[in-house]
This record gives sequence, structure tokens and C-alpha cells, in this order.
Amino acid sequence: MKAIVALGANIGDPHSNLDVAVALLKEVSEVLKVSSYYTTEPVGGPEQPDYLNAVVILESDLPAMDLLSLLHGIEKSLGRERIEHWGPRTIDCDLIQYGSILSDSTELMLPHPRAHERRFVLEPWYEVEPEGILLTHGPIKELLAQLKD
Repeated sequence: MKAIVALGANIGDPHSNLDVAVALLKEVSEVLKVSSYYTTEPVGGPEQPDYLNAVVILESDLPAMDLLSLLHGIEKSLGRERIEHWGPRTIDCDLIQYGSILSDSTELMLPHPRAHERRFVLEPWYEVEPEGILLTHGPIKELLAQLKD
């Protein structure tokens, strides 16, 4: 099943952390595309350094909760500490969309509930999949255009 995964990092060595996260994803899934790395300002949370963001499109046979656990494992292996909501981080691995799965559970919300309003997700996703569609929200191209208004 096709998964859209957003990566972000802003402490330690963000570029290296994204590289390692992508390499780890390649070990456990078929990585189809990796966007360029985008420098973005933090959204919400405390004052902190800019982020480096990317989107990875991969193919996986794992159940959705197992894929989410894998992403959390990558975060843990790269020293992610969940100290402050929307605080700085060595790596953030968000499951944005997984096939056509819709989930509104507290453990897993699909599609990601704020992806449609986040340029740091939509721009890199658009780069690697210009015809991409965010379930329940529509074409990435249109969502991105709405953000520019």
C-alpha cells in the first residue's frame, strides 16, 4: 500500500537526521520517491530553529499501526524526545496518508488531521507527486494554491 510520510528535523544535524530516517525506511519498505529537503519556519510551539522537511512516498505491506510503530521507532533511534508539544526535535516522522485508510482513533488519525494546512507537507509532496490527492481534502495542487491566497 502506498504511504505518504512527512519528515522534519530542527536540532542536532537535521540534514543527517533526515538522511538516516530515509535510509532506515529503505531498509524496511520500498521507498518510491524522496522530495528535496525544504527549510521552513516552525509552526506553533516555542521559539526554535527552522526545520528541514521532506516527504517520502513508500510502498509497504505492514498494517497501518505497525507502520506507525516503525516510524516511532525511527524517531526513538534518532534521539527524539517528546518533551514539549510542537517543540524542537531531532526527527519527526508523520504518517500523512496510507492507501485509502480513513482512521479517527486517538492512536492513528488518517489522513493526518492538519496536513491540508501545512505548506511544509504539501510543497514537498507536490514536488514528488504533483497529481497527489489528500483523502477527504482533495488535490495537493489545489490545497497548496489555497495556502498561497
